[in-house]
Amino acid sequence: MPTAHILIKGKVQGVFFRATAKDMAQALDLKGWVKNTREGAVEVVATGSENALHQFIEWCKQGPSKAIVSSVNVTSLAEKAFDNFTILRG
Repeated sequence: MPTAHILIKGKVQGVFFRATAKDMAQALDLKGWVKNTREGAVEVVATGSENALHQFIEWCKQGPSKAIVSSVNVTSLAEKAFDNFTILRG
C-alpha cells in the first residue's frame, strides 16, 4: 500500500488538527501517525489505499474548522507498516 509523508503549515496547532486528523484517518482505514513539529506545522505519515490517502490529503488542505492551512506538502515514501493510527507527542 502507498505511504505518504504530509507536512501541513499554517494555523494548524491549537485547533484540534491532530485529533481530527486521527479521526479522519481511522474513518478511512489509514495507519500511521500525526504530530506537531517544533516549527508550528503538523506532520503526518500515513499508509493505506491510494483512494483513502487521496481523500485524507484533500481533507488536510482544509483541516478542522478553526485551522487555516497555508500549504500541504506531500512526499511519497517507501511502504511502511503500522498497526494503527496514533498521535505522537513531543
